[in-house]
Amino acid sequence: MKNPIIETNRFYMRKITMDDVDDMFELDSDPKVHIYLGNNPIRTKAEAKDGIQYIMNQYEKKSIGRFAVIDKANDDFLGWSGLKFETELRKEFDYFDLGYRFKQKHWGRGIATETAIASLKFGFEKLGLKEICGCADVDHGASNKVLKRVGLIPAGTFTYEGVLCNWYTLTAEQYKKL
Repeated sequence: MKNPIIETNRFYMRKITMDDVDDMFELDSDPKVHIYLGNNPIRTKAEAKDGIQYIMNQYEKKSIGRFAVIDKANDDFLGWSGLKFETELRKEFDYFDLGYRFKQKHWGRGIATETAIASLKFGFEKLGLKEICGCADVDHGASNKVLKRVGLIPAGTFTYEGVLCNWYTLTAEQYKKL
């Protein structure tokens, strides 16, 4: 495995690179993956490259970003998970966001939960973050379950582009008590 940043029992998490363009295209061109993400899947590999460049810019400018999730058993790229410095979603403030997205064929395997737990540990214990937040469309049952399961605390709702979303937060102090 090349340069893992985070390791769980089943997965490596590493920086996403341009070498991941085919996998990122497969992930983000799937309409089912985008049901709760604005129903706007990408259509070209150029769009996948733009997405990767955005992530790589986060690594460079914020020393943080989403990580590729690689299956230890077979080195397959499953999707991504991790933290992001979010400046667009909540117009009233910036925050560190916990997120995950996986190829449909890997849904239901507990990957989001396992990698989200590892991402929280990385954010609080390695990066020294004071708070990590998350959100999900109120109708996205699976994502809301994961956010609660890993310890994020419901903190209300907000509307983004006409979609009602649940808002979750977890402070470093709350994390220490998990």
